[in-house]
Amino acid sequence: MALTAALVAWTHHLPLRDPDGASLPTWFRLPVIVASAVLLDVLARWALLVRRNRTFIGTSLRGVLVERWNRDQIWFTLSGLVTWYVAYVAFRNLKSFVPFVTDRIADPELTKLDRILWFGHDPAVVLHEVLGTSWANWVMAAVYLIWIGLVPASLAIALVWTRRSSYGAWYVTAVSVDWCLGVIFYYVVPSLGPTYSSPEWFASLPRTPNSAVRDALLSDRIKVLSGPWDTGAVQTIAAFASLHVAVMLTICLTVTVMRLPLTIRVASWAFLALTCVATVYLGWHFFVDVLAGFVVGSAAFVLAARATGNPLRRREEPWTFRAALDVSTPAEPDPLAGHR
Repeated sequence: MALTAALVAWTHHLPLRDPDGASLPTWFRLPVIVASAVLLDVLARWALLVRRNRTFIGTSLRGVLVERWNRDQIWFTLSGLVTWYVAYVAFRNLKSFVPFVTDRIADPELTKLDRILWFGHDPAVVLHEVLGTSWANWVMAAVYLIWIGLVPASLAIALVWTRRSSYGAWYVTAVSVDWCLGVIFYYVVPSLGPTYSSPEWFASLPRTPNSAVRDALLSDRIKVLSGPWDTGAVQTIAAFASLHVAVMLTICLTVTVMRLPLTIRVASWAFLALTCVATVYLGWHFFVDVLAGFVVGSAAFVLAARATGNPLRRREEPWTFRAALDVSTPAEPDPLAGHR
């Protein structure tokens, strides 16, 4: 993906940008999140060890740090972090390049497909009529914004808290493949999304933080199209397929295969359902974009399983919080040891 982004940038004379340079850059924010997760990981294991044997109160913290964060664990976390970061930055830049590579807009065709599937109705308009435009608007906006923070948080969990590195590698690889497959769809079916191509459908929605995000993305698109070398922004508008749905499905499939606690599995699938509704309700995506998101998420999960050597079946034993923090449990053998 990095080579592809560089090739497209060179071919079309476009700059490669830090996609989140307007606030805290990703290269700074993501390591901070992971470092915080490492700190919590060590402290939680230390607290559990102290609870078991109080004689280790003075010396166990360093012992936990050395035992847990050995060379293999550090290598696994750093390699996963770099992998995800490179894929994400390449994805955001490739997404920004779409309107320079093609001027085709597929929104009219996607609108027609939606109306066929919804028996002549526009899905967003139907959701506004059924759910209303007051409290539901705020709930949907909250769902959309929570998702933005969920992805880096889940990355930290996969790279830091899991004691089964093969599952962490599976998840991080799957999300990276989500970016890859998603950006391919952006070029094959370039689109803006209903909130931009049919703004009249959403005129009755009161302003929320989601409205500010929508306006900011449109402003960035205008800046980039006006002069890509004159701004540090990236163009982030693309609808087909919905990667909100794809990544959330990847999360749901991962927690299901790992047999995480029932509350986590139910919460994940429920949030996926809310994400599907929210992304159509707010106009970020067409209904067919959601369907395509399921295809992308499923394909990424399967491809990542094959790439990381994981069988497509559930674990034999259920996950427990105590087992996840058990510092006495032998570390899983490094699956990459024989390939270095």
